[in-house]
Amino acid sequence: MDLIPANPLNRLNFSGGPGVLPESVLQQVQEAIIAVPGVGLSILGISHRSDWFAAVVAELEANILSLMGLDTNYRVLFLQGGATQQFSMLPMSLLAGAERPADYLHTGYWSGKALPEARRVGPVRVAWSGESCGFAQLPGDAELDLQPDAPYLHYVSNETVEGLQFHRVLGGDRVPRICDMSSDFLSAPGDFKRFSLIYAHAQKNIGPAGVTVVVHRKDLFAAAPDNLPGFLDYRAQGAAHSILNTPPVFAIYVVLLISRWLRDEIGGLAAMDRINRRKAELLYGALDDSDGFYHGRAASGDRSLMNVAFNLPTPALEHEFVSAALAAGFSGLAGHRSIGGIRASLYNGLQLPAVEQLAGFMADFSAAHR
Repeated sequence: MDLIPANPLNRLNFSGGPGVLPESVLQQVQEAIIAVPGVGLSILGISHRSDWFAAVVAELEANILSLMGLDTNYRVLFLQGGATQQFSMLPMSLLAGAERPADYLHTGYWSGKALPEARRVGPVRVAWSGESCGFAQLPGDAELDLQPDAPYLHYVSNETVEGLQFHRVLGGDRVPRICDMSSDFLSAPGDFKRFSLIYAHAQKNIGPAGVTVVVHRKDLFAAAPDNLPGFLDYRAQGAAHSILNTPPVFAIYVVLLISRWLRDEIGGLAAMDRINRRKAELLYGALDDSDGFYHGRAASGDRSLMNVAFNLPTPALEHEFVSAALAAGFSGLAGHRSIGGIRASLYNGLQLPAVEQLAGFMADFSAAHR
């Protein structure tokens, strides 16, 4: 079968999401849309009740646990509804009827989206907010006002909009630690055993839109309400191995290919982290060496390795930068609609040469517009 040649623009996709996928994975996906090897059917027409798909789910569960260094005390789910559904599904299981409020951190746009959904279910306490500083930095441990008996602690590990990332695990181990890792999931190794639940929608580092990965301790929902709708009950989803209803077969299959790519081509999360750090160092270097022409939004110690958010001297120059970048083949550089500016996302699938090209473009643009 002749495959369509790779599109060079895919290599220069700096979008905040959906993010770029590795070219080797794209080639496998292209083939699978026609016929999955060994099956003979298009991935778009394979039954979610087939033995083949059950094996896909089982392998992907095992691959994710292995990449994260977790044992069988954890369960992996592949759900729908994105992180937004998790904003509601979590408190429905852990906060309904609680006497004590859950601790939430408000560190940016997406953590702010989680707050009103949790408040619909039960009491919520904001243990720290970055609103007063314009979400330009993250709290130190001494600034966190955490309860020792909260039902759980919720925070976002990487704020995609503002370009902020925690580079440590927060909180004590007595309170269940819940983390939205949507934009840095499987981008680096971590002390994942300290988390009770991690969730991440796929369209950043690990696949296309349509599936959300949830990794949780099996004992976390022992006391969850018994009257939850089955679709919104982690226990029911786990018992069905994420096939409670028709799941997004295509998206889950692509995540499987990504997990194999991370394991076999990259060599695991430590190797992925080295690549991601080099990309981030290169781009932040372009900011820092610009003599103030490019101004990073995030405090230096809280800079995200995934999302580099910055500004130019004027909004007019920012508009010109985005237009010129697009003409040069760079896609997805406009900042989030809530704050504007520029944002370059450096997700797993983005290769180092693409960042080198962007850094060169930025140097040329600043030299021409000073």
